[in-house]
Amino acid sequence: MDLNKICVVLCRPEESRNIGAACRAMANSGISRLRIVGKREDFDEERVRILAIHAADIWENAEFFDSIQEATADCIISAGTTRRRGKKRKGKLFLPEEFCSFVKESDGKIAVVFGNERTGLTDQEVESCSVAVTIPSAEGFKSLNLSHAVQIICYHFFRAQEPDLKGYTKIDLARLNKTVECIADNLQKIGFFKIAGRPDMENFWRGILSRASLSESEAKYIEKIFSKTAGLAKRNLGPDLKS
Repeated sequence: MDLNKICVVLCRPEESRNIGAACRAMANSGISRLRIVGKREDFDEERVRILAIHAADIWENAEFFDSIQEATADCIISAGTTRRRGKKRKGKLFLPEEFCSFVKESDGKIAVVFGNERTGLTDQEVESCSVAVTIPSAEGFKSLNLSHAVQIICYHFFRAQEPDLKGYTKIDLARLNKTVECIADNLQKIGFFKIAGRPDMENFWRGILSRASLSESEAKYIEKIFSKTAGLAKRNLGPDLKS
């Protein structure tokens, strides 16, 4: 997904600082096309910059329009964000990840429209969009801060564009057994136990490490510790150390 084709449209924002915060949220995910339904002179540039920090260039390059229709005219699809369901708010509300998947292979520009901080998008404004997207939140407090909503949507676009990014991944048991074998091999090298005691030692470490839910990097680090320990012991104790 080309993030340069994603257009964030802020419709009738009231607070200049919210625009700045939205700029920063966009920059976090590599999205820079900002369009605003309103007039540049209606906003306090200094207050925008306070919250935008190093993303002020997004504000500087922002485009201004008189309506959502004008702001999204060159886009192949526009999604209005809303927390409310209703006849005039589209038959289906996409979740953020569903919408990103829906438009992932699209060639043209994609617009995501965010409403006024206090009122959100009106029924008429939602109707002017192609589809609608909703961000689930707690029943007792459904309203999201404007920049937070922008952050969530932009993040999903960013993750769709970077599918190979991985967080924590637990190693499987086959990989865990290699770490256990490494530990046992090195303990045996320094004479920690007799050969007969090895199975019990392996079972001990296998039980502890399986409960620890190791990642690949953690498993490698443990192997490195035991290998280095055995090497140092052999060097310090000399040729009499049994292997």
